[in-house]
Amino acid sequence: MTIVETASSFEEHVFIPDAETTRSYRNALGTFPTGVTVVTANTDTGPIGMTVNSFASVSLDPPLVLWSPAKNSSRHALFTSAGHFTIHVLSAEQTTLSSRFTRGGQGFADLGWEHNVEGVPVIPGTLARFECEQQSLYDAGDHSLIIGRVLRVALRDGEPLCFARGGFGRFERHC
Repeated sequence: MTIVETASSFEEHVFIPDAETTRSYRNALGTFPTGVTVVTANTDTGPIGMTVNSFASVSLDPPLVLWSPAKNSSRHALFTSAGHFTIHVLSAEQTTLSSRFTRGGQGFADLGWEHNVEGVPVIPGTLARFECEQQSLYDAGDHSLIIGRVLRVALRDGEPLCFARGGFGRFERHC
């Protein structure tokens, strides 16, 4: 077998991630497309939600997922102390729903939602929903890793809302 090297017309920017290269590091991370979710929980003062793209599957047996809220978020302590939470995977048509749960968004105001058996806010009509019990919490730099054991799942047909390079898009299958 012969390996042929070809010259690329693309120039790489190589750097060590540190305080001076934070923007470049964020730009590099942004090249990896992710799905968009809204994570919800209940607190003593009512429901909370946060738009999140740091969601991942961890294990099929037992069914575990994770997400990672930033420690500088005003809602960080509320989510890390919540015994239960729900991760809603958004469809390509739900960019408005995504915006509701960003800083300064409307949140649950005038939104149709209900409580699940654990008292966690559930937003109907999302592409998928993972209702979880907090299993583990880990320190991870400027974020926390929250691992949840999935208690129930809801799923419907549709295309996912995707996020890359600071913008929303959709995934198209080419078969």
